Amino acid sequence: MGLIAFLVLLGAFFLVAELVFLPGLTFGLVLSLLGYGAAIYLGFARLGFVGGVVTIVVVVALSLLVTVISLRAKTWQRLALKDKVTGQSMATPSVDVNIGARGRCVSRLSPMGKVNIDGKVYEAKSVDAYIDQRSEVEVVGFENFTVIVKKID
Repeated sequence: MGLIAFLVLLGAFFLVAELVFLPGLTFGLVLSLLGYGAAIYLGFARLGFVGGVVTIVVVVALSLLVTVISLRAKTWQRLALKDKVTGQSMATPSVDVNIGARGRCVSRLSPMGKVNIDGKVYEAKSVDAYIDQRSEVEVVGFENFTVIVKKID
């Protein structure tokens, strides 16, 4: 009797795990069905026909109960993260830098590299193929978080 109860509870545990923690993997569902199947088999084998039917009724009722409890909104709210992300990535260079601003290459642009404009270092992309380190550049545009520059002749 104790083994049957343990297998039913194990099946219910894996069902909850499938519904809440492992949705879509079916691993928990397979383990749940194995636990339930073993419990029902032992119910019929050890307790006879009436014991087997009672085991089936308990399995179905417990499965419905844990499914309803697992899928209620309050259950999900308890498991959900409540923290808000207030941080942000760095501001786009277009906020701080104007087209036409001048700067100097910190590294070689081939075609990507770093430039220093007004004391701040930005990721840059050259319009030309290569621009050597310490060359003077001018901002001609922006692409996401990258400054587009051309070499000043």
